[in-house]
Amino acid sequence: MYRLPLVATLALATPAAAQTGEAWQPPTLTTTRYDEDWSMLADPAIRDGHWSERFKYIPIGDDAYLTTGIEARIRNESYRDNLWGGGGAPDDGYQWVRVIPHADVHLGRLRTFVQPIAAYAIGVAPTAGPIDQTRVDLLQGFADLRLGDAHSGDADGLGITLRIGRQMIALGTERLIGTRYGPNVPLAFDGFRGLAALGRTTLSLIAVRPVQPGPNSFDDRRSRTKALWGAYAMRGQLDLYYLGYRNTQAQFGGKTGRELRHTIGARVFGVRQEWHWNAEAAYQFGRFADATIAAWTLAIEVGHRFARRRGTPDATLRINVVSGDGDPADHRLGTFNALFPKGKYFGELSPVGPYNILSANPRVSGSLGGSVTGSLAAMAYWRFSRRDGVYDIPGNLIRPAGTATARFIGAEAEASLAWQATRELELSASLSAFTPGAFIRQTGPARTIMMLGLEANFRF
Repeated sequence: MYRLPLVATLALATPAAAQTGEAWQPPTLTTTRYDEDWSMLADPAIRDGHWSERFKYIPIGDDAYLTTGIEARIRNESYRDNLWGGGGAPDDGYQWVRVIPHADVHLGRLRTFVQPIAAYAIGVAPTAGPIDQTRVDLLQGFADLRLGDAHSGDADGLGITLRIGRQMIALGTERLIGTRYGPNVPLAFDGFRGLAALGRTTLSLIAVRPVQPGPNSFDDRRSRTKALWGAYAMRGQLDLYYLGYRNTQAQFGGKTGRELRHTIGARVFGVRQEWHWNAEAAYQFGRFADATIAAWTLAIEVGHRFARRRGTPDATLRINVVSGDGDPADHRLGTFNALFPKGKYFGELSPVGPYNILSANPRVSGSLGGSVTGSLAAMAYWRFSRRDGVYDIPGNLIRPAGTATARFIGAEAEASLAWQATRELELSASLSAFTPGAFIRQTGPARTIMMLGLEANFRF
């Protein structure tokens, strides 16, 4: 609910709709472009003459239409002392370039969504990885069959959508299943998804495998070692879910083995007057190699929007607690697995990921006038367990615990600005600094990480 896209909502005026007493609001342009519904533009009275409307609803027959769109993004990131000076290229500067067009064809109850991608990295040292570059490939390509009316909102009407193919999936606030949209190559899955809607209740069933980008064009393949399945139910301000995960080549504590992990969780969120909140808890159990799994996480977010103040500032505090392994020598694994989380998890600079961690993140954001917005944030990180180390967002161990006793990993500050230059073009910048704490100093290089991010994003 509180996920903010890099490009703001495309604001189209709807004077004709307003005259009917029900003003139509155009879809929000998010990372999952297949969620957009532009069918209302079939009514010429809804349109305001903006140039992009001709691409959003293109009639191709009776009860059939085509929607098109594109994203073109250029992002530059410059690092000094990445990974506190211990990375393969601690001082690095590179550019990410990607173009993601899409075509969405609706033929009655049948629907086909196709979204290719061209993603290139320039200057990544020592070499571009799978989140940096995939060249030209298929990001998404799936078919839907709709049964009933999933969009009616009628409490007595049941709508079912069956989806098969390559697709991006975002569940909740993307703490466990996300699109990885911040890096250059988003995350997609191959497989099946079923969506059911009955009034205010929706249910999503998934059985998929993650897609692994290859270094060349048209070589992205579904994973042979990882599989994900489960159910995610939403009703009002409550989400309940179960996720099953299997990885035949998992690694924890220097050991490689078969991981079978089950996650059960719940999320509650809402808005009341100027307050908003979002809390999520999850527990994991299963087996890894010869060990049993017992892990958990708790995330709490509370914010207040000062609607009567200039710039309508919003002050938010986020707290995350994620379990770690208490004793590597026993036959019990306590390290939580965040599965497939969103990219740039804690901010633009996120050297640490949601594993074995306690974090506090206050943030203030608001309008600076006109179409310019800004935010200031601080982050502090501690290890949850002294016997476990520090991980990055994909779950790779980047600092083993060794003999270190300190919990404090470090503190971070971040400032960002965004200018919505036109309805389609956003220019943004961020400056981040991560000062190492006692644990980092006890375990290796301990320099302050600096990162400057500059981005131009055109999307319609």
